[in-house]
Amino acid sequence: MQLNHSNNNPLVMETVEKAFKKNPGAKALLHSDRGFQYTSHMYQQLSEKYQFAKSMSRVSRCLDNQPIERFWGTFKEEKFYRESYLDFKQLKRSVSGYIRYYNNYRYSEGLNELAPNEFRKQVA
Repeated sequence: MQLNHSNNNPLVMETVEKAFKKNPGAKALLHSDRGFQYTSHMYQQLSEKYQFAKSMSRVSRCLDNQPIERFWGTFKEEKFYRESYLDFKQLKRSVSGYIRYYNNYRYSEGLNELAPNEFRKQVA
């Protein structure tokens, strides 16, 4: 998990590089909004290097990216708005812990009452 003070090209590129190094040979589809990071020449070069398919939301259509929009809304409701963070390190630890909880232990009606990782294993 990568977290930074700003969403910039180095953050996006490092995150993608890290994901593909951790999962060599992965056949991936990376969906994003139309932020400058994802339309940049650097991102295009990265997609060619790792041969991943790119998908972008339509302009002003946040629902095209509904799964991650829902995740961040749930995170804010269940975690972020209920806590105070003394520093960036504490925030990063909290986000990382919540992602682990969400993927492994938080059951979802939309996933047949399974946590996301349990559901993924069933459909694989």
